[in-house]
Amino acid sequence: MPTQRVPRVRRYLVCEPRYFDVQYAINPWMTGEAPVDRDRALAQWQGLVNTYLDLGHTVDHVRPEPGLPDMVFAANSALVLDGRIFASRFHAPQRQGEEPAFEAWFKAAGHTVHRSESVCEGEGDLVPVGGFVLAGTGFRTTPAAHREAQEFFGTPVVGLTLVDPYLYHLDTALFVLDDGHGGGEANVCYVPDAFSPGSREVLERMFPHAVTATREDAMAFGLNSVSDGRNVVVPLQAGALADRLAEHGYHPVPVDLSEFHKAGGSVKCCTLEIRP
Repeated sequence: MPTQRVPRVRRYLVCEPRYFDVQYAINPWMTGEAPVDRDRALAQWQGLVNTYLDLGHTVDHVRPEPGLPDMVFAANSALVLDGRIFASRFHAPQRQGEEPAFEAWFKAAGHTVHRSESVCEGEGDLVPVGGFVLAGTGFRTTPAAHREAQEFFGTPVVGLTLVDPYLYHLDTALFVLDDGHGGGEANVCYVPDAFSPGSREVLERMFPHAVTATREDAMAFGLNSVSDGRNVVVPLQAGALADRLAEHGYHPVPVDLSEFHKAGGSVKCCTLEIRP
């Protein structure tokens, strides 16, 4: 009998894909072979927002800026933990203009912002769970940023090395099923092949009851999902992973964000969690 899962209300920050496009290539997904249908992208994104609202979550919006086609991927902008903002410093020059745009939103919302001194791409590579921050490196965020985040938050940071260029951010290879707040067991879903051997051992020790995924699940962006502890908003294309999550007592909520796959992102990339 699957465990009874309990959802927890979340607060998310998103950015409308008004200017979304694939105008350059900073990851292997961005081939530009299939042009972006911006109207379809907007409809898909609005479906994601409506899904969060229907699940009872709060959704805030940052205004999109022209010339920043990847700004829709709000998760890369920062890590927000205990109401503190650890803002990103992007690896790619094409995305660095997003930094002041998101910082302005955080400051207008009354937050004090600390900008990373090293390359760091927010929740793309920094994932809080169970009193730790899992921190990816290998393609974008640097180990120096891991150390800086630990000093800033005073929370133990566990470095994990990514080895698959298609899974270039931690949030393409792992997502949190239950963050451990409210009495639930902290747990994750991840694809072992995305990590170095030592990092796989770390994950096995930290999360003995993790749901493991395949590279095929990851290539369908299934690891770029968002869970509230029960409901898992998962890309429609990751049906096999959704079935596996249901077997573990979670409630998959499929959404189609296929236009954003052309830029290497999906559900989680479009969603920054504001943790009070």
